Amino acid sequence: MWTADTIIHNGTAMPFAEARLHPLSVGVAYGVAVFEGMRAYRNPADGSFSVFRLDEHLARLQQGMKVMRFDAPPSTGTLRDAVLEVVRLNAPDEDAYIRLQAQIETIGTLASTGPVGWVVAALPRERSAKFASGLAATVSSWTRISDNAMPPRIKASANYHASRLANLQARADGYDSALLLTQRGKLSEAASACIFLLRDGVLVTPGKSSDILESVTRDTVLVLAAEAGIPVEQRDVDRTELYVAEEVFLCGTGQELVAVTSVDRLPVGNGKPGAVTQRLQAAYEAVVRGTTNAHPEWRARV
Repeated sequence: MWTADTIIHNGTAMPFAEARLHPLSVGVAYGVAVFEGMRAYRNPADGSFSVFRLDEHLARLQQGMKVMRFDAPPSTGTLRDAVLEVVRLNAPDEDAYIRLQAQIETIGTLASTGPVGWVVAALPRERSAKFASGLAATVSSWTRISDNAMPPRIKASANYHASRLANLQARADGYDSALLLTQRGKLSEAASACIFLLRDGVLVTPGKSSDILESVTRDTVLVLAAEAGIPVEQRDVDRTELYVAEEVFLCGTGQELVAVTSVDRLPVGNGKPGAVTQRLQAAYEAVVRGTTNAHPEWRARV
């Protein structure tokens, strides 16, 4: 597997191992940072790379910096150029995972809003080992953060502490992934991924008011499902719907699309990835790699 050797920090390319922040900077001390995870996919026909839905990720990052009240954030154009450049500089020979992050970089207080620095890195990241067979998930005893506490639609680094606790507990109990409920007891999402269920031939996903991240991958699935003629509902989802669903899958930049084949040790459907999940996996794979002519606007060529 290729290795990352170059990172861009505040517009300057430098050796990956030499990137530094002071340990008492606000970004480190209080987790005052927002980030995006993206992927650069390799087209198998010509070896070219494209960053998937780069513009949508950059728009969400700008929204996050606004809500976090960052002073003088970097421009979208600056960040867009840097994302493409960091892929070029690292010259991967397989897919790359891209981390773009903005943070408060100097020592300050919890109320500090600047100065804002940023970093972008391209890293190797293998696909989930359970991509083909599916995940064993559990409904976590930890509750999803709420919009009035730590807005989950903002991709803030600190928001992921709740997901970390849920994932650690799930793995200690022998599961692959944790599913979180809202404070109202409705299904929200998995720890670091959105969730879809198939019920009576209808694809169902928790709505935006269910304390979810407004996921770019979730939006992609909604579009692909509509184009495939699969009916979709965005609504409140009860916990027990997980137990009676015909199929369940997670989606996100890191997870991509991966089936959930059991929840709380109850099999989902026949306990194997379902036909609709596999159909959407194939459609997603084609559109991110550019082996289809569909949605060229989603692929930013490196």
